[in-house]
Amino acid sequence: MKLLYDLPKKDSEAFKAASSGDEKIMYSVPYDFEGEKRVNGYIVVTNAFIYKILDGDILFKYDISELSDFSTEVLYGSCGFYAKKNGISTLLCMFISGRNLSRYSVVAAGCELIAKKASNEPLTSSEHEKFCPKCGRPFLINTQICPFCQDKKDIYKKLWGMTKGLRLMMLFPLFTAIVAMAVRFIVPAIQRVAIDNYILKEGGSSHLTEFFLIVAAIVTFDLINRALNVVQGRLAAIAGNRFMRILRSMLFEKAESLSMASIQQKSTGDLMSRINNDVAVVQNFITNLLPTYVAQLFSFIIALILLLALSPMMCLFVFIPLPFAIFFIFKFWGTMRQRNVHAWILARRTHIYLQDNLNGIRVVKSFGKEDKAINDFENYTEAQSAKEESNAKLFDTVFPFVGFAVRLGSYLILLYGNILLFGGDGRMHPGKLAQFTNYSNIIYEPLMQITTIPRNISAFTTSFSKILEILEEEPEVSDIALPIDIRIEGDVSIKNVSFGYDSYNPVLKNVNLEVKKGEMVGIVGHSGCGKTTLINLIMRLYDVTEGSIEIDDVNVRDISQNALRSQIGVVLQETHLFSGSIRDNIRYSKPLATNEEIVAAARTANAHDFIMKLPQGYNTIVGEKGLSLSGGERQRIAIARAVIHNPRILILDEATAALDTETEKLIQDALNRLSDGRTTFAIAHRLSTLRNADKLLVLDRGKVVEFGTHAELIEKKGYYYKLVMAQRLAELAKQ
Repeated sequence: MKLLYDLPKKDSEAFKAASSGDEKIMYSVPYDFEGEKRVNGYIVVTNAFIYKILDGDILFKYDISELSDFSTEVLYGSCGFYAKKNGISTLLCMFISGRNLSRYSVVAAGCELIAKKASNEPLTSSEHEKFCPKCGRPFLINTQICPFCQDKKDIYKKLWGMTKGLRLMMLFPLFTAIVAMAVRFIVPAIQRVAIDNYILKEGGSSHLTEFFLIVAAIVTFDLINRALNVVQGRLAAIAGNRFMRILRSMLFEKAESLSMASIQQKSTGDLMSRINNDVAVVQNFITNLLPTYVAQLFSFIIALILLLALSPMMCLFVFIPLPFAIFFIFKFWGTMRQRNVHAWILARRTHIYLQDNLNGIRVVKSFGKEDKAINDFENYTEAQSAKEESNAKLFDTVFPFVGFAVRLGSYLILLYGNILLFGGDGRMHPGKLAQFTNYSNIIYEPLMQITTIPRNISAFTTSFSKILEILEEEPEVSDIALPIDIRIEGDVSIKNVSFGYDSYNPVLKNVNLEVKKGEMVGIVGHSGCGKTTLINLIMRLYDVTEGSIEIDDVNVRDISQNALRSQIGVVLQETHLFSGSIRDNIRYSKPLATNEEIVAAARTANAHDFIMKLPQGYNTIVGEKGLSLSGGERQRIAIARAVIHNPRILILDEATAALDTETEKLIQDALNRLSDGRTTFAIAHRLSTLRNADKLLVLDRGKVVEFGTHAELIEKKGYYYKLVMAQRLAELAKQ
């Protein structure tokens, strides 16, 4: 992220005049507002002063040693950069949040170090820029792609790179298409001989044998042409489906490798639409449309040469209307692309709503909102249908007339050719006119494609751009070049960890924790204090902003993600079961588990008895997300899934919340057996379930406020004591 902008000439001269020669510029960042007026100013931070510069004027110059408590604050529609001067909070500048909030958060931290004389070097940030420097529009999430400034040549280069291993198979249909096109030029030449030398010639009956041979040749070449088309179609189908499989696999693999932050910014329906619909559009373009376009370009060149050889004057008639048609199409290109993008957005919105609604069908029915869901879906589909209908009407209204303009030359050829023929001067013969007409019809096929090429290319580039958005997204969590695969023993060290989902808004602040192998640590605190965030960092679903997390004295960044997570077991409050049998769900974390291991895991999880009461036992299909089972049953299957995984570190996130007392006891017994001998991190809604924990970590607003055993913290009568007392009072009130 850029923290040292070049100053405009006037601002640079003003700064040089106001500063001393030995000052070192640490930061130079833009600000956008002065009062209620939009401006283009700069905050310049040196190792001694802070300058506010606007249009060549120094608005202020503060000695940085006289300032403290630098901070950023989100205001209404903008943000502010503040510092305390003589103990009074002072607004230094205002700026647009989306573009500069993370930038100013780094500058604030850097100014704090400079003011305390703790550092003489500027801080840096590895965070990528979020806005395009050319047009100012935002980049696609976690990429450096601007859909408005993206070079279309790059799209085709990347597409060519993806065809590696299939190029020969994909080029062969292209070759057969070109050969098939070439064969078509032989037939009109034979027809000319048949007309001039046999059909119109007197005494033609004496040459019936030769005439039948000519007819046989025409039929043979037509069969060859059709056979080549069959070969082309079959090879295109094979290559196209293989390419589609590879591209879909690449997309799915990339989606699986993305960090949780990236996944949470996308909807399931959106990802499904790109993997299914957009890949199909790209596949159709490469395997069907592109060979056709190339073959027709080839036929256009051959036909043009032959037409010029037959009659240069008549050849001109073919091209007279083309400049007007091409000019109109290129002028219309932007409109077509914009309309295709809009149609894609509406189609994606419909797909997302459909997927979201069907996943939440239980909630829809519970609140009796079926009619609303139907009405909303009809509105989405109506908007999509109206846009696609509008596009179709526009294309189908405009381009037939463009097609008529393109073919206008054929009528001129027909008129001029017959004038020459009736003139009787020998410059034109019926066979030659028929040959010329056939060649002109061949040349008109690629010319007529001019009316559809922009539409198809626009649809292709739109879909492929959406695919590239996923493929080129950089995972926020990734393995180092040579990650370590270790066997985890269970010692966990959390050292000075700070983290924020947004760099300028930390959720955890300077957290420290030491956990020994086999210990159980309960994590407690109010909602939003950072409990779940902390366990997500231990699993490395996110990377810490500052500090480090070590397992067995190895930084989790140095451990391969597969090795780390394959030795961590997780039981969450919201249990997700996959569509399939109970057996498949239990052995999900260990696909080769034996039936004996599955049953043993289920017994440990107190799940075996209820499973055996089901009609098909372990082969019972649980349905989508396991909704055919109760919450407690799903939870026990999830525990069995963790048991068979045999993790070295166990994470329990509200695993007994929202359950009845009897079910909770069954699950708590299962969890106690599961956590025995394993390093365990447990978050629980009912604090009483954490009494047996070796240590309790108490968080408040992202900071550690207390750490100790249950007895120690109760005796201390601090933050944890208040939480326990408040919960007891709430339970008594319910009774």
